[in-house]
Amino acid sequence: MNPSPQHEFRLTQAQRIRTTREFQQCYDSGLRAGDNHLLVFVLPNGLEHSRVGVSVSKKHGNAVKRNRKKRLLREAFRLLQHELPSGVDFVLVPRQRSDSALADYRASLIRLAAKLQRRMQPDSGAAS
Repeated sequence: MNPSPQHEFRLTQAQRIRTTREFQQCYDSGLRAGDNHLLVFVLPNGLEHSRVGVSVSKKHGNAVKRNRKKRLLREAFRLLQHELPSGVDFVLVPRQRSDSALADYRASLIRLAAKLQRRMQPDSGAAS
């Protein structure tokens, strides 16, 4: 995929969820979906851009293994940020698998984000 001139693929500090409070809001009030590689929590954030937070527990191994998963998940988000819904906080939690690669995380994130976006939109066919 060739980056277009109008899309920048940097992941800035403003695009990161950092505080425990922000993570907890996503867990408590957001929607969630998962598959074999990834569990995704989403919550509208009222901003023009989406933000990402990554949570990898100690069950995934030592610090080296956990940090590798975090880097892979942030990279998947960075590469897909222009294809994902904007104005949403994403919290990404990897499943306990040792065979997940960047391609697996990218495919899961795209699929789960589309599923959650459909659930976030109000039913247009519902009678009021």
